[in-house]
Amino acid sequence: MAEIREEIAIWMENSITVKSELIEIEKVRNFLEKTLKSLNLSEEAYYSIELSLLEMCINIVRYAYPEEKGEIFLKIWNQDKKLFFEIRDWGIPFDPREAPDPDIQEMVNQGQTGGLGIFLSRQLMNGFEYRRENDQNILIMHKSIEEIKASDSI
Repeated sequence: MAEIREEIAIWMENSITVKSELIEIEKVRNFLEKTLKSLNLSEEAYYSIELSLLEMCINIVRYAYPEEKGEIFLKIWNQDKKLFFEIRDWGIPFDPREAPDPDIQEMVNQGQTGGLGIFLSRQLMNGFEYRRENDQNILIMHKSIEEIKASDSI
């Protein structure tokens, strides 16, 4: 029973639920920094993860809940020299893997800003999986991190 309580405590420490509001993105950023600070990540790896995660959360804020605000749940764990990031929302169904790659040259020609978040996230992360389950959008991204020490854990 004590082992189960310990596992739940560890799981709870590595997760956060925020409102789907732009002001809450700073809480996600702080949670990410606090959770990853003990790992020996390169600057490049850390900022790739941060950009990917924040872009996906911002998309949820902007598009998942068109009628009213909802919540975003985020969980982080490491396994087999990979960092996993699970993002859940209860908004409208949307599979980001199906978003077409942008025509970057056309965007530049048109002076268009925005529209690169999902594309960048897919490029920067090593894994990008989606499923819809129990009225939830569930996105699991992972980043392979070779520098994680065997003793490090989240």
